[in-house]
Amino acid sequence: MAGGPKKCWPLIGFSLICLKMVASAKTAPEIPTIDQAYSKISNSITVEWATVPGATSYLLTAEDGDTVIETMVANSPGTVTGLKAATLYQITVRSISATGRSQASPPKQAKTVLAAPILEVSSPSPDSILVQWEAVYMAIGFSVSIMQANGLGRIWKENTTNTSLTFTSLEAGTLYTIKAYAWNANGTPGDDSTCNQRTSPPAPANIQVSFDSGALKASVSWAPMEGAFNYTVMALSDSSELSCRTTLSTCTISSLQCGTEYLISVLASNDAGSSKSTSAEALKTVACAPGRVTIREDPPGHLSVAWSNVDLGDYYVAFVKSDDGLEVHCNTSLTQCNFLSECGFTYFISVFAYNKAGQSPLGDVFNYTTAPCCPTDINPVLVSSDRVEIVWSPVRGAELYETKAVDGFTVVECNDTAPACTLSALECDTKYNITVYSFSEVRGSNMSCTSQFITTAPCSPEIKSISKDVFSTINVHWRPTNDDATYTVTAQGETGLFRCSSRGESCAMAGLPCGSVFSVTAVAETQAGRSLPSYSVTLETVPCCPAGLTVTQVTQSVINVSWTVGTGAQTYVTVLESHTGQSKCLTHQNQCLLGCISCGVNYTVVLKAISATGLTADCTYQSYSSSACCPLGVKLYRLGPNGIRIYWQASRGSANYSTDLYGSKGIFTCAPSAGLSFCDVTEIPCGDVYTVMVSPVAETGLKLTFCPQKIYSVTCSGSTLGMVIYRGKRNAE
Repeated sequence: MAGGPKKCWPLIGFSLICLKMVASAKTAPEIPTIDQAYSKISNSITVEWATVPGATSYLLTAEDGDTVIETMVANSPGTVTGLKAATLYQITVRSISATGRSQASPPKQAKTVLAAPILEVSSPSPDSILVQWEAVYMAIGFSVSIMQANGLGRIWKENTTNTSLTFTSLEAGTLYTIKAYAWNANGTPGDDSTCNQRTSPPAPANIQVSFDSGALKASVSWAPMEGAFNYTVMALSDSSELSCRTTLSTCTISSLQCGTEYLISVLASNDAGSSKSTSAEALKTVACAPGRVTIREDPPGHLSVAWSNVDLGDYYVAFVKSDDGLEVHCNTSLTQCNFLSECGFTYFISVFAYNKAGQSPLGDVFNYTTAPCCPTDINPVLVSSDRVEIVWSPVRGAELYETKAVDGFTVVECNDTAPACTLSALECDTKYNITVYSFSEVRGSNMSCTSQFITTAPCSPEIKSISKDVFSTINVHWRPTNDDATYTVTAQGETGLFRCSSRGESCAMAGLPCGSVFSVTAVAETQAGRSLPSYSVTLETVPCCPAGLTVTQVTQSVINVSWTVGTGAQTYVTVLESHTGQSKCLTHQNQCLLGCISCGVNYTVVLKAISATGLTADCTYQSYSSSACCPLGVKLYRLGPNGIRIYWQASRGSANYSTDLYGSKGIFTCAPSAGLSFCDVTEIPCGDVYTVMVSPVAETGLKLTFCPQKIYSVTCSGSTLGMVIYRGKRNAE
C-alpha cells in the first residue's frame, strides 16, 4: 500500500518535470517555496510563500486524496477555501506569469481545524440557559462561554466533553451571547459558533384585578417584567377558559360569565419562552340575574314576587316601578318580596342579585297589570219603569265596563267603553242587583266590584172603569200593579186640570165642569220614581143646562121656548107637561115652537141638553102658565054720540083683559074693572071704521096680541043708542 502513494508521487514528479521543462523552454516563472500552511477556519487553509519575481498570480492546490481544490490568488498569503473540516490536505503553489506557470512547489501538509459545533440554545427557566450541540468530528472536548450581549457583567466559560451544558444563576429576561468551539487531541480549537439567547422573563408580580360588573369584563394589571415581549392573561373556570394577550402591562378579559368563579394568572413571554404562571388570583363575577320569576297578586292589593336562588348571590333587590313613575324596592337575602299594589296599574318588575363584585346583569323585565279599579260613584241619573241610566267616573285601568242587572234568574247586561250605561227591557217595580265591573284585556274583569240595589219605577196602572155617583162625583177605578205605590189620577181638559190620589184601587174627583171632555190618566209613584202614565180614557161630563130659558106665547095654542146655549150640548128636547097633556119638541137649535098648548093652564117646563155622544142633562125650570084664553063674543054698543062699550064673553079662569080700538083718527084703549067683561071708550069719534081686539094681559103686564080682531063701523046718524055695525073679522098680526 505504501508503494501506491509512493508510485503516485513519481508519476506526479515526472509530470511536473515535464511541465518544468516546457516552462523552462518558455522561460516560466520560478517555482515558489511554501513557508507555512495552516488552518484557522475549518473550511480553509492559509498558505504563505516567498514572492516569485515576474509572477502575476499564484495557483494554490489542496488535495486530500479524494478531491483537488484549486484557488487563484494574487500574492502571498493565500487561502484555499471550500475544504472539509478536520481533514489533512497536501498543499502546493504554482506561480503564474505572462509567459506561463511554474511547476508545483514542494508540497506542504496542513490539516483543517475542527468544525464549529451547531448550537441549540434555550432558556428552561428565567435564570438559566441550556446549550446543546451535536458531536463534532475529531473533537475530544468543547469550550462554551456566555456573557450578556451588552458586554456588561462577567463571562462564564465552561469546558466539557459532553454535548450539552446549562448555565445557571443568570439574569431573567436578559439577552446573552453564547460562544462555543471544539478542540482536537492536540488541543487545537476549531471554529467557534456564536448565538444569542434571552432568558425567559420572570413571573409578573403585583397583579391587580379590577372587575367591571356592568360589562362583565376584568381589567388585569401587573408590574412590567424585564425582557418580556408580551403577556398572556388567563381566566380559568370550571367550564371555560378565556385569555388575552398584550405587550402592555394591562389587559382586559371580556365576555366573562356571570355567577362564575375564575382563577386569573399572568404569563410573561419573550423569544425564549414563557415565565412560570403567577399564583392565581381568584375572581368572583357578579351573580346572574335571578330566573323563574313569578308574580302573584293574592289578595288584591298585595303583590308577591318570587325568584330562584342563583350562584354567588349574597342578597337580592327587587324593584317594582308603576307606570306613573313611582318606584319601590326591597332588599332581602331570601327569594321573595312582598309589595303593596293598587288597582289599575301596570308594574314593571326586575330582580337583581348582588355580591361583592356588584350587581347582576339586567334580566328579563316583567310587567304585571293589576285588575282595573272598580267604579265607586255609581249614580242613577234616570230610573223609569223599564230603563235605568247610570253613570260613574272613569276608573284607572279600565278599558271596558260590564254592567249587569240581576233579578233572580234574569240578567240584563250592557258593555261599553264609556263610563255610562243604559239598562233597558227591565221589569217595572222590580228590585235589581246592579254591578258595574271594570275590564281590561290583560287582566279581565275585576270581579270584586260591589253591587247596589236599584228598584225600577212602578208599573203603569190600568184604568178599569170610570163611574159617576148621584152627587156627580167621578170615581176612577184601576188595577193595582205595584207594591206600596201611590196612584194619582189626572183629568185634563180645556177647562182645567183635576186630580185625585189614593194608595188603593180607586179615587174620586168632584167639581168637574159640565159639558167638558177630559183625558183621564193614572200614574203610580213609589220611592223609586214615577211610572209612565196609563193609557188615557176619555171622560165626558154631561152637557151644561142652558143658563136662561124664555117662554113666549106666540098664539093661544102655540108658544116659543128659547134658551141660551148649553156647553157641550148638541141636541135639546123641550117638554111642557100639565094635567091636560104633554107637548115636546127635539131640535139642534136653541129655540123651539110648541103647539097644542091649552090656554090658561100651568105647565112644568123641562129641557134636556144632549151631547153628541148621547149624554143627557135634565134641566128643570120654573113652571109656566099659558096665557088666558081669548074672549069670545066681542061686541060694540053705542053709549051716546061719542061713546062705545066693548063687551066680550070671558074664557075659563080669571084673567085681565085689555081692549084696543084702532081707527084712522087714533087708537083708543080701555081696561075693564076686575071681574067685569066689558069696558067703555068715551069720546070716540063717530063716522070711522075701527079694528077692535080684546086681549088677555099676562101677569107680567104684557098684552098679548094674538087674539082675533074685529072691524066695526061707527056711524054718526040715528039714535044715540044701539049696536055698531059689524064690518068683518081681521086676523091678528
